[in-house]
Amino acid sequence: MEYFCYHRDRPGSLGLRKALLQEHWSYMDEYAKEMIARGPTLADDGETPTGSVHIVDLPDPAAARAFAFDEPSYQAGAYRDVLLRRWRNLLGRTMWDFPGDLTDGDRYLVLGLGEGRPVDLTVPLDQAELIAYGPLLSDDGATWLGTAALVRAPDPDRARAVLTVDRYAAVEVHNWQPGGRR
Repeated sequence: MEYFCYHRDRPGSLGLRKALLQEHWSYMDEYAKEMIARGPTLADDGETPTGSVHIVDLPDPAAARAFAFDEPSYQAGAYRDVLLRRWRNLLGRTMWDFPGDLTDGDRYLVLGLGEGRPVDLTVPLDQAELIAYGPLLSDDGATWLGTAALVRAPDPDRARAVLTVDRYAAVEVHNWQPGGRR
């Protein structure tokens, strides 16, 4: 079962986050085989972390919760909240299998929070710039809760356009970069 996990930084926690970086990476290294994508979201300056995205393949909701809440930065209080949802990998690959250059261009996390009837349940026709893409689901996988995508795009508006924006309660776009060690 695939899971989308987004730890959002607590205001004022940058020093703590930096102090725990090696512990965070070591913890994530334990999940290297399960990792589909990972990396920080960044402030508009392109350098200051605002959160941490991990998409992982784990056996069940209990394992996903342990992954999210045993993470050292979470345990130390660096994050203000965690979004943890089942996710379906519609591209069928990891970020390391992305056919483009992961280090070239601007990259974004696009997070559509669902409302009403499901939308964007298939991969967009123009998928060349999609690094990861799939629906957010309830723990049992039966209820659509939104869509999460990692996308390379020239600007936030073009990244947002990967979703049918008017069909969501809210759409967030965050600067994102590939992270960790692999």
